[in-house]
Amino acid sequence: MQKSTIQFLLINCFLAVILISCGSVTKNYVPKKLDKTSYTVPYFTDSKTDYVYKANISVYGNELSGIFIAKKINDTTHRIVFTTEFGNKLMDFEISENDFKVNSIVSELDRKILINTLKEDFRLLLKKEYQIQEQFENESADIYKSADGNRDNYIFLSKKDQKLEKIVHSSKTKEKFTLLFNSENNIFAEKIQILHQNIKLKIEFNYLKSE
Repeated sequence: MQKSTIQFLLINCFLAVILISCGSVTKNYVPKKLDKTSYTVPYFTDSKTDYVYKANISVYGNELSGIFIAKKINDTTHRIVFTTEFGNKLMDFEISENDFKVNSIVSELDRKILINTLKEDFRLLLKKEYQIQEQFENESADIYKSADGNRDNYIFLSKKDQKLEKIVHSSKTKEKFTLLFNSENNIFAEKIQILHQNIKLKIEFNYLKSE
């Protein structure tokens, strides 16, 4: 990936923020009696596995592709490496629920707004355990609300097979970004999408099978 392309994506796309209208996040959900007080995410849990995905990032109509690798290095921490398709390292992070360390990042991407955005995205992607305070439902899913500082996470489990399908990260009044999961067995996610509601940013991961 040429420096000029990375700089263009960064300067023209990640610094632009568009506010969305306010409203009740749960207005279309039906309250339901709580049937669990915690939920454990089934993905990214095996310390013996390197989770390798083809990554595509779409920012305001511009495309960036590469390889995303996540590795669980201890009980609380994952290491994340993002490279170009030619193997050049762009970012190397260590992330847990409470800590975040930048091991390396190319200068073109070393911007606070970008790092903070990816930090929140990846923290939620790799989060293991949720404490549940409220429960809702809609036509297709059981929905569990979990407090996250001054925000909330809504975990969507399919009524059909209880697979984790979606996690919505929100303020008290509006959704901020959403994680979508496609999994055949609810153990490993073959496809993941991260969609932002307040900026035109979409990240898609597709699992790369070993040859």
